[in-house]
Amino acid sequence: MKNLDEWLAYCERQHPQAIALGLERVAGVWARMGHAFTCPVVTVAGTNGKGSTCAMLEAIALQAGWKTGVYTSPHLVRFEERCRIDGEIVQAQQLLPHFQAVEDARGDTPLTYFEFTTLAIMSLLAASPLDVAILEVGLGGRLDAVNVVDADCAIITSIDLDHMEYLGPDRESIGREKAGILREGRPAIVSDPAPPHSVIQYATAIGADLWLQGRDFNFSGDKQQWAWAGRGRRYAGLAYPALRGANQLVNASGVLAALEALRPRLPVTAQAVRNGLAMVELPGRFQIIPGQPTLVLDVAHNPHSVAALAANLDAMGFFPTTHAVFGAMADKDLVPMFARMNPLVDRWYFTGLPTPRAAGAQQLQALWRGTSTRSDVQASTHTTPQDALAAAVAAAGPADRILVFGSFFTVGGVLKDGVPRLNGKHLAT
Repeated sequence: MKNLDEWLAYCERQHPQAIALGLERVAGVWARMGHAFTCPVVTVAGTNGKGSTCAMLEAIALQAGWKTGVYTSPHLVRFEERCRIDGEIVQAQQLLPHFQAVEDARGDTPLTYFEFTTLAIMSLLAASPLDVAILEVGLGGRLDAVNVVDADCAIITSIDLDHMEYLGPDRESIGREKAGILREGRPAIVSDPAPPHSVIQYATAIGADLWLQGRDFNFSGDKQQWAWAGRGRRYAGLAYPALRGANQLVNASGVLAALEALRPRLPVTAQAVRNGLAMVELPGRFQIIPGQPTLVLDVAHNPHSVAALAANLDAMGFFPTTHAVFGAMADKDLVPMFARMNPLVDRWYFTGLPTPRAAGAQQLQALWRGTSTRSDVQASTHTTPQDALAAAVAAAGPADRILVFGSFFTVGGVLKDGVPRLNGKHLAT
């Protein structure tokens, strides 16, 4: 039998395109596999906030005593991170029979890497004794492989411009693609406080049970605590989620709405909500690693998430110098990202990434030069994220801040050997 690395290499070769949207092939294979989820299923789509939403749902459900299964993508370091059962990352060995099951069922149907691996993970989850399955949509919604499952509850997080070559040129067309995960008569939770009209229009047209932020549920807060109110239920005096960043309240608010909608099948206590939000963890989402210098990791890789990152960095207070390690895919809208970060970054370290889709370090540097108006900012290029981080550590003072952001490959690259713990040069003597 193939090991996991061999299966993943095999999956890479099965379709000529990296992304081939469409459900017919995947739905046919899934049907032949004969799986059906026997527990409630929640699907989560959106441009930003999907991973955080899945993690908060999982954490609260675990605190309530439910057995959870989660599928998210992409991973930071190891493929197995894409699947968690009962809060634990699955072992490679658990996945192998499910890769074989996909291979046996597909016949001569070509599947992309994402489709093949998604089916294998959903096969494992469907075969496991779960109380709730939480499935993150990879790209879009309507034509994403995850959408072969009819979810009991769907969540749409914030929607912004990304993957426009596949999803359309504006928020309205992108919103319509995301709305494809909604189902007639079932809860449709929209976390985005200002969703595209196309989402509301589609939900209304199919008769989904639409929950809108600001209409069906809302949140408020001060510096110490926050509160949530929904249809017939309120939570007051909540501690802020352990995931940092102002945008996390928007995500948490949608999570509480989903749990309220699922209450008849998946009841949770107020204490489970409090504990879950206090204990939730998700690497690479405005993750601050204390040390000298301070290290910040964030997978912000589009203008919307970079704007949120910039606001969160502003709120951290004063640092003499901010060093930024950055690597990204070539198809990203990089110019507005640089424009937003330029006032905050004093030294750039551009890095290449181990994928053909990535922009080269020199390409990133050239693009940045076209946006920078500051003569006091230096930049350098590096082969790998680890090389770039090492250069930043060598240049940084103990009171400085080092930011690693951009693609999952960028953040994953510095996490390969574990979470770096930085010690200022004055401490190394």
